[in-house]
Amino acid sequence: MVKALIITAPGINCDLELAEGFLLAGAETSTMHIRELLENPNAIDEFDLIGLPGGFSYGDAIAAGRVMANLMRKTLYPKFVEALQRGVPMIAPCNGFQIAVQLGLLPGPNDSHAFSEQAPVPTIALAQNNTARFIDKWVNFEVPKNSRCIWTKDLSVSQALACIPIAHGEGRFVASDEVVQRLEENGQIACQYTSDDNPNGSVGDVMGICDASGLVFGLMPHPERYLRWTQHPTWTRLDKDEMSGDTIGLQMFKNAVAYAKQNASKKAACANGAV
Repeated sequence: MVKALIITAPGINCDLELAEGFLLAGAETSTMHIRELLENPNAIDEFDLIGLPGGFSYGDAIAAGRVMANLMRKTLYPKFVEALQRGVPMIAPCNGFQIAVQLGLLPGPNDSHAFSEQAPVPTIALAQNNTARFIDKWVNFEVPKNSRCIWTKDLSVSQALACIPIAHGEGRFVASDEVVQRLEENGQIACQYTSDDNPNGSVGDVMGICDASGLVFGLMPHPERYLRWTQHPTWTRLDKDEMSGDTIGLQMFKNAVAYAKQNASKKAACANGAV
């Protein structure tokens, strides 16, 4: 069975939900405090999946996600790069997205093989919502056809049920026109708000992005809060046929776990001398 690492810190409050997503998708999970990892960075080598949960790490001091990202840049960033090189999927919802951006994992280099041990300067930002208010609601969800993200690949859901929960105060995606165009052309926009339901003023209606490999997925919504149909805001009015299959959130985790299992099988075959 593949193993998922959940990284937590003071102020993180969605680690249990993230672990539940991986468990329901068929992975074992372990939660480690950032201080444990800073003392033993090589622990990351033991895992096939990684999650940076949402919450308010270090009280969102200075800016959301910045303190935790700065703690990880020197010691843990190189280990994240090694994990990507061996094909480890990573998910970073909400505060995790803010951390991944500040850390330099997202959007990452143009080439999936161009990561270096030196963390890059962020080229995008997640700024204060244009309403200047914390937003907690469900929003419409869609995936661009050319997305290379392994987490959002081939999601199956009716348009009427294509929604997902958000809860953030600093979720407005900000980037230059040049960066947005590059992300679009490279298939790195993993999911978007519909044009009539952009809650925070994000440029290009960007809800979430991935790196060039498609493995690192950062998004402002919380897929880990939508693992069961009974979490849908109007589930009591849904037909049984509409609630067949898995929710959007659980499908994302199953996509990643399936990828990790396939990756583990390939490595095992190579170790045994198979081509």
